[in-house]
Amino acid sequence: MAQKIVLAADKSGKLTAVQQDVVNLTTVTDDFVEFATEASKGLYATPAMRLSQRVERANVAMPTALRAPVEGPGTWALESAMDELAHRLGIDPLDLRLINHADTDPATGQPWSSKKLREAYEEGARLFGWRERPRKPQRDGDWLIGYGMATCSMGCFRNPTPAAEVRLHRDGTVLIRTGTQDIGTGTLTIFPQIAADVLGLPMERIELEMGDTQLPEAGPTYGSSSTMGVGAAVLAAAEDARSQLARLANLPPDEVEMQDGHIRRKGAAGGQTIADVMSHTDIGEIIGSGSFDPAQHGKGLAMRTFGAIFMEVGVDPGLGLLRLRRAVGSYSAGRIVNPRTARSQMTGGIIWGWGMAAMEQSRHEPVLGRFLSKNLSGVAIPVNADIPGDIIIHFVDEVDEHASPIGGKGIGELGATGVAAAVANAVFDATGKRIRELPITPEKLL
Repeated sequence: MAQKIVLAADKSGKLTAVQQDVVNLTTVTDDFVEFATEASKGLYATPAMRLSQRVERANVAMPTALRAPVEGPGTWALESAMDELAHRLGIDPLDLRLINHADTDPATGQPWSSKKLREAYEEGARLFGWRERPRKPQRDGDWLIGYGMATCSMGCFRNPTPAAEVRLHRDGTVLIRTGTQDIGTGTLTIFPQIAADVLGLPMERIELEMGDTQLPEAGPTYGSSSTMGVGAAVLAAAEDARSQLARLANLPPDEVEMQDGHIRRKGAAGGQTIADVMSHTDIGEIIGSGSFDPAQHGKGLAMRTFGAIFMEVGVDPGLGLLRLRRAVGSYSAGRIVNPRTARSQMTGGIIWGWGMAAMEQSRHEPVLGRFLSKNLSGVAIPVNADIPGDIIIHFVDEVDEHASPIGGKGIGELGATGVAAAVANAVFDATGKRIRELPITPEKLL
């Protein structure tokens, strides 16, 4: 992919125009478009914007989406250009981004469903020590030390009408049924958490059945769409089961709560057990149904997730080596349902971003267009020795009920966006060399 970015600004740093032209390779037989311009649509306030997206056919393997598609490559170009503009104007890179903070969607003018990017900037800068960083290149033995930052962003993916069932049994166990899939992003933990919170039961009492076409249809899994959409359907199904139980207990459904296997009026003590209520009516199972229709939430509002990544790198100019020393990611992404799994996913995203920035490439044989490396044995990817332990993840306190009833907007690939630009910006800070082509391999640093 090749990108050309043009930024116009006045002397105060306020953007007056953004232009981005993108072309990516596709095959001669099919189309793959990497919409890198999407990031520029939603990040900075500007009165004029011109974005173009083209594809070029070539005799190469068919590309496909990977590593934060869209905003991953998009922020690489845009956030590198923003750093260049900041240095040209003599403005701190963070201050330039604050000057151009978009209070409404730059492309549509719509208000945001929620946005706490300013808070993410502030807290990330505090945790990293950005304001106190040295303003001149530093040395640590043979290493030149540099500091860089970038804005992160990702769209808000809401699949149409996912569905779920919550089956509450007389013995106080629960089965969640949904046709969604898990790809290692925490849904196996999050869905039982949601049901457990509504039904007042411990997690070990709840089972999850998923990934079967005979189960309630739930759509694909990407960009945290399952957490938002299917999570909202699980929430609705659990609330439906609780309402049915309340009616069996002769309680008003809107005035009940459940705790420790008991149902009662809100604020009351004691209550009836699930077993007692269902035994009196000779019912062994209550089936709650739920769905989520995104068309009914957030009409007329723009939705994105945001964040900031701050990085410190070391460069050995004699050997051309680049090393990650520490990183801080601070994000505005709505309610975080499970902080532990969310921090793990964002840490993984930063590591993916480091691989994109400094290591991974798919070299082609120039005549036939074939990959020189037939498998991963010939591709450098990050391992433990490449990544220090000092990666800090922070989420601002935010609930976006316009995006979904659970208040979350999703994190998905957000952690991988902005990382490549932050690395290149830190390399410039350390060496004075502006790198515009990835990955940043030794020959570009010597």
